[in-house]
Amino acid sequence: MATLADIAGSVHATFDGAGGGTLGLDPAEKVCLLIVDGMGADLLAAHPSRAPFLSAALSRVLTAGLPSSTPTSLATIGTGVLSGNHGMLGITVAVPGENRLLNCLRWKTDGPPVDPLTWQPVDTVFQRLARLDVASSYVAPAAFDGTGLTEAVYRGVRYVPADTLDERVAGVHAALRATRRAYVTCYYGELDAMGHMTGWGSPEWLDQLTIVDGLAERLAAALPPGGVLYVTADHGMINATDKVDLDHHPELTEGVALVGGEARLRHLYTVPGAAGAVFQTWRSVLGDRARVATREEAVDAGWFGPVDPALLGRVGDVVAVADEECVIASSGKEPLEWSMTGYHGSLTPAEQNVPFLEIRR
Repeated sequence: MATLADIAGSVHATFDGAGGGTLGLDPAEKVCLLIVDGMGADLLAAHPSRAPFLSAALSRVLTAGLPSSTPTSLATIGTGVLSGNHGMLGITVAVPGENRLLNCLRWKTDGPPVDPLTWQPVDTVFQRLARLDVASSYVAPAAFDGTGLTEAVYRGVRYVPADTLDERVAGVHAALRATRRAYVTCYYGELDAMGHMTGWGSPEWLDQLTIVDGLAERLAAALPPGGVLYVTADHGMINATDKVDLDHHPELTEGVALVGGEARLRHLYTVPGAAGAVFQTWRSVLGDRARVATREEAVDAGWFGPVDPALLGRVGDVVAVADEECVIASSGKEPLEWSMTGYHGSLTPAEQNVPFLEIRR
């Protein structure tokens, strides 16, 4: 199955006449990509009456890659490579050799700042499209303008701050018409936020899904003649029914210097010589609630795609990928994450499967 990594190369191919890339996209001079945070394909398919416009166009499903989380998937969409190459290997990832974590979503860390241009080393599709005289724009809330994550995954775009739905539609409309050749990415994150709070499928989440459907329909109507709208998501979501509290299992943090990743995929950075014992403990305690692997096993299994040797230290010495509806977190150190209902990051179809829709004028 094709992945989110195939979007960048396929969009690039629509502009350079290279045959539409892996996804076989037809040529276009005006392209809009709507990214709906958290709108998994399985979740969308479960509620067609709440999103009739999107459901009518649902014909292709991609996989997100691992971890199925926002900073990882946005980097995958923006670069065209999987996490092992772009290095955004989770929400919190170790800065190798410095005994600290970088929060890739909020771009926060203890100690010196981390340069997003070196942390994420791959050229973006927006930089590559500029060589074809394609103007790239990013329409998203003003709060994200200039953040480390934006600089890491969207470098090469013109940022168009847009907080309301009307502002996003207007921003896309103007950007598509500002130049002869245009690639406009529009981001909507409120569906994911509601899913975290109330769970996917809740009445509040369904109301957000209906809003997304209306936004997509308005963006399609705003396309210039010959324009195309693609709609995708960064990941899906599960509702947790089984929570493992690290505070109640001190044996799970014995020998662990840093607990990274997120509740559905944990990178465990161990103290020297403790990796084997940590692996055995996590596998014994969690049983079939998680797939536990050493760094070498996770890399050899291709969990993160091909891994750049220079980025290997960002992968945990031990990696635990939660199964079913299990999450692994600390109620004391991660109270917000612990309190959530909806989660993502793992390998289940509900998290991995994302839609890829096409609407042309």
